[in-house]
Amino acid sequence: MAEDRKRIGLIGLGAFGRFAAGHLAAHFDILGHDPDAPPVAGIERVSLEEAAVCPVVVLAVPVQALAQTCVAIAPDLPAGALVLDVASVKVEPMRVMRATLPGHVRIIGTHPLFGPQSAANGLAGQSIVICPDAGIDASGVAALCEQLGLDVHLSDADTHDRAMADVQALTHLVSRVIAELDIPPPPYTTRSYDLLRQATDLVRNDSDELFQAIEQLNPYAAALRKRFFEAARAFDGRLEARTKT
Repeated sequence: MAEDRKRIGLIGLGAFGRFAAGHLAAHFDILGHDPDAPPVAGIERVSLEEAAVCPVVVLAVPVQALAQTCVAIAPDLPAGALVLDVASVKVEPMRVMRATLPGHVRIIGTHPLFGPQSAANGLAGQSIVICPDAGIDASGVAALCEQLGLDVHLSDADTHDRAMADVQALTHLVSRVIAELDIPPPPYTTRSYDLLRQATDLVRNDSDELFQAIEQLNPYAAALRKRFFEAARAFDGRLEARTKT
């Protein structure tokens, strides 16, 4: 392992963790930990403790496992370590990290607004939201993201979750409902149908943990879901009324 390259402890080697490692390996030595993941080329597999002592630790675990993971790594985190998460919501992960990690570490929440499918052709032009904890300088993380070709958006966690309720909770909800219909491929389509199907296919294989985090751990998603279903029922009622006239 090169001595002049910074080490990143990457905890969680699911679909996104493996995807992230592939892009970060050109800039860092990646020490990965995930007892349930298959071998990943270019990543040194290490214990949780070995990953936690790195100067930068990326938590690529489901939000539902974040508190347990933070508690487990807390004793091994070195002073000044930078800890980042990659969750699709930010209010709850930031709260969890503040509550469970030692005061001598720096916390930055991130939300890559892409995944292995939507960024299959590369990171250029994709977006990432960075939510630093109070008083934490995120310029280094932002510079790296820009070097990777990403569009960087600085935000606080609450503003992020408000925006994602409209952007992500709605699109994932609609796409999941369409996927549940299991419509067979039609013999011909319209452009609007193709775009709708593409949106559905982008999230079709997302994990249940990710979907639950987006819909249930975003404090603003429930109100949006209520409005959506109320509007759908109202439209259905108007269509039924027109059918009877």
